[in-house]
Amino acid sequence: MAEGRPGQGFGGESLLFLTDEQLRQGIEAMFFAYRGFTADPDRILAELAYGRAHHRAIHFINRAPGTTVNNLLSILGVTKQSLNRVLRALIGDGLVESRVGVTDKRERHLFLTDKGRALETSLSDAQRARMRAAYKDAGPEAVQGFKRVLESMMDSDMRRAYAKLRETGA
Repeated sequence: MAEGRPGQGFGGESLLFLTDEQLRQGIEAMFFAYRGFTADPDRILAELAYGRAHHRAIHFINRAPGTTVNNLLSILGVTKQSLNRVLRALIGDGLVESRVGVTDKRERHLFLTDKGRALETSLSDAQRARMRAAYKDAGPEAVQGFKRVLESMMDSDMRRAYAKLRETGA
């Protein structure tokens, strides 16, 4: 309960007076929401012996076809070794194509193949349906508030990368 405000729970308190317990409830809600959000893709990925790193790579390559390996490294915040392992599997399985850069031969540009786009669609369809239903249930003010909360939790460099992705798609 909010201090000095008996009878108000997690949803009705003044946001300036959140208690540690209310913050813990928010953290736990995020954990459980994330489990739900990733459950359907996790089942699909498990059938292919892939994990969430593969899903993230597929998502962002789909979002920005032709993105470079270096750009993907920056977006995902992973090591080169980790991304190379993921990309080797995706390229080897015919889901991603790597093309040499036209202006800089050292660059590798990444594209989903038809097979990769089909997998991306199956991974994201359930997530979009879940988000759409939640947004519809919560209403437009809650959606805007949720977006502000998520953006406020991002580190400044992540917020800049997110803003760039929203503006350019890359």
